[in-house]
Amino acid sequence: MKKSILTTAVLASTLAFSAVAQAAVLKISHIRPQGATIDLELKELSADIEKSTGGDVKLKIFAANSLGDYTTVQERVSLGAIDMAVQPAATAASRKMQISAFPYIAADWKQAKEIYGPGGAINEAMKELYAKQDIVMLSAYPVYFGGVALNREAVAPGNPDVGKGIKVRVPGIKSFQLTADALGYISSPIPFSEAFTAIQTGVVDGVIGSGAEGYFASFRDVTKTYIPINTHFEVWYMLINAETFADLDSDDQVALRKAAADFEVRRWVKAEADQALNEKKLEEYGAKVIEISDEQLAAAAKKAREVVWPQILNDVGAEWGQGILDKIVK
Repeated sequence: MKKSILTTAVLASTLAFSAVAQAAVLKISHIRPQGATIDLELKELSADIEKSTGGDVKLKIFAANSLGDYTTVQERVSLGAIDMAVQPAATAASRKMQISAFPYIAADWKQAKEIYGPGGAINEAMKELYAKQDIVMLSAYPVYFGGVALNREAVAPGNPDVGKGIKVRVPGIKSFQLTADALGYISSPIPFSEAFTAIQTGVVDGVIGSGAEGYFASFRDVTKTYIPINTHFEVWYMLINAETFADLDSDDQVALRKAAADFEVRRWVKAEADQALNEKKLEEYGAKVIEISDEQLAAAAKKAREVVWPQILNDVGAEWGQGILDKIVK
């Protein structure tokens, strides 16, 4: 009798241990500080996933590039060294990923959702590009329309044909460099980690490549002027290593995909309001937010399409890129 009880206890203990061992704790990286919008939304996502999978899948969130910058993280997600991430596309892995940051490809939020949202031309193209890197793209995460942040007063902020004589930091991505030049600025590629100091010491006078949310998060102390000239539409992507995803059981895969889809739906609902909120935050912090008219936006878009688009198309592959643009530009 005692032996039977002992055997039952050992078996129960073994089964309980196995259940615990099977729970997957996935590391997920993002680029903003703790407490930022994306950080809070990922905590909500984590709770949704844990509940919908019955505790089988949990997320461990790493904020503020603590696992490496987004280029490094994308490489590590591809290799399976990091499980998941929500971040911009790293074009170093594939020049074609510049399609995600094409300047002036969307005129407003409605059009942005049609292009970058579920079933959109760029959404589908990015899924295919990530798949070639052994990455499953679970959802898009819309952030903002981009602008220009300066540590000085603006010069002809709404006229792309006026040379500003203002040097601005841009990411090391050709589309941003060309866009800055087309808008009349002098582009200077500088790593993100060095950008704040470069502005602070006067190496450059500002930044192109982000929007109000990014500038408030990382550059508010060196931003005196913000120009919402809609340089590009910023969208991040929720990624998971393909093998990591395949190792989950089918029910957990379904639950994870649904949680990611719901996460994206919630984001599209609030993203536009968040952009306005972050512009207001910059203003309250002391920056002057320049008002840009529809006519000025149209002029900037026209120049970017005429001057920048042909060069980026050559960079990503003209036939491939044009095929995507043909689905968007009617």
